[in-house]
Amino acid sequence: MTFSKPKGTYDVLPDESGKWQFVESVVREVARVYHAKEIRTPIFESSELYHRAAGETSDVVSKETYDFEDRGGRGITLRPEGTAGVVRSFIENKSYVKSGTQKMFYMGPMFRYERQQKGRYRQHMQFGVEAFGSDSPSTDVEIIAMACLVLQKLGLDRNVKVKLNSLGSDKSRALYREALIHHFEAHKGSLCSDCQVRFEKNPLRILDCKKDADSEAMKKAPAMIDHLVSEDLAYFNAVKKGLKEIGVVYEYDQHLVRGFDYYTHTIFEVQADIPGFGAQTTLCGGGRYDKLVEELGGPATPGIGFGMGLERVLLALEAAHISHDVADAVDLFFLPMGEDAQILTLDMMRQFRAEGLSCEADFSDRKLKARFKLADDHHAKYTVVVGDDERATQMFKVKDAKTGEQVTVKRDELVKFIQGRV
Repeated sequence: MTFSKPKGTYDVLPDESGKWQFVESVVREVARVYHAKEIRTPIFESSELYHRAAGETSDVVSKETYDFEDRGGRGITLRPEGTAGVVRSFIENKSYVKSGTQKMFYMGPMFRYERQQKGRYRQHMQFGVEAFGSDSPSTDVEIIAMACLVLQKLGLDRNVKVKLNSLGSDKSRALYREALIHHFEAHKGSLCSDCQVRFEKNPLRILDCKKDADSEAMKKAPAMIDHLVSEDLAYFNAVKKGLKEIGVVYEYDQHLVRGFDYYTHTIFEVQADIPGFGAQTTLCGGGRYDKLVEELGGPATPGIGFGMGLERVLLALEAAHISHDVADAVDLFFLPMGEDAQILTLDMMRQFRAEGLSCEADFSDRKLKARFKLADDHHAKYTVVVGDDERATQMFKVKDAKTGEQVTVKRDELVKFIQGRV
């Protein structure tokens, strides 16, 4: 009997993991310079948390969550996104008592039962950032700039564009809801079945429909910006001004609607603009959610954040012909000749690894030529043959794989010799 991976998942093989490690290292470095501290939350949470946070009319909740009942009869959901769990932790651990803006980041798998397509999987890796405690437009600008810096550091800054919109406050949304109901009333019969349900429960969700995206009714739908009350419009203008001042180029998109109901005011997406990349162009998306902490049982606390799909980022890098990898070359490759030499090699590798040098050895009895070929396959920087003479004299011939130069070095000087070259 053979087994295969579940539909909508994938394996990251050892030869592929280097590019993942590079992207993850860039993410962590950008988080560090923005003073965002890592938070790690459970991969599963109470189902009610996601249903309350995302909203029952969200496609993620209504169609895509992995919901199940555990042995204690509790409703459990594999996390479909990161924000709700971070907010739950923020409240439960009373992080709100700290003063100032708190920036947190996470990185890990998310789960959505959706149709598998290129760059979209039922288990996918996401990097996300949440900032709590500031209701300033400048924080919106900072968070958008942070997402852009990640892509810039990866070399994608010329291949992406920022899309921007505002959903306003409750006042503005109430006005907009009425405008949408009035507009779609005449087109209700032509809407898809999902949108007919959305029309009754949350007409704003109609704008996020992929099936009706090209319909005349959708194209002529009223714009949110025309229904923003004065203070909301001033807030949005401040965000746009801030982005312009710091050099972040954006496009206003009146049809942009994020997939969760908790968003307020600023929403944004960073999309790939790469020939041949495909229809699914969004690399990153997020926005402000000033009421979510309070709705989940915490004190009124403003928040803003974003999530970035790492699979989509890797595909964008591939489409843009940008190659990044964590070097997998081994510093030192040992070729022990015989059992006693193997024991000595193990002792030497233990010492060198403790000093931060990567080592590998071939303990087979193959011919020396084949073993040197194996060292080449490991991209070894230096090779060392360990035989009876070397054991007796404690002098080792170190071969530079790049130049072919061979130097004899005492064992107690070998670590310093290699460190000085790698």
